[in-house]
Amino acid sequence: MRRMLVTATAAVALLGAGALMLAQAQPQHGPGHGMPMMQGGGHVGHAAAQAPANASPVTRAFIAANEKMHRDMAITFSGNADRDFVAGMIPHHQGAIDMARIVLEHGSDPEVRAIADAVIREQEREIAQMRAILARMPAQ
Repeated sequence: MRRMLVTATAAVALLGAGALMLAQAQPQHGPGHGMPMMQGGGHVGHAAAQAPANASPVTRAFIAANEKMHRDMAITFSGNADRDFVAGMIPHHQGAIDMARIVLEHGSDPEVRAIADAVIREQEREIAQMRAILARMPAQ
């Protein structure tokens, strides 16, 4: 039997792909809306996904986790690349943990559950490390 080795980054991508497809990306303007567009001068944000009335509890949970992650990632930027990166990555990692917990609650595939366990373990470790980094940085 072959074992698949999955890095935390790959695991986050695998778990996040389903939830991210649920959100519709729409142009957003103003502070805290993230990444520059490839064309034009605005920004790309993430609009809240509307769950259909008959959406499953799993779909609703992924949408809620995705909305919380994007809301929490809308930090006030300090101009310090190190501080801003760490401050934005903490909620990003927490979003991965939240999605992994949804899988553990509702999922049944042993391989996916193993990835979810690994994501939780690794992302919690990295969040602790990033909080320690923020604590030692001068306040902006």
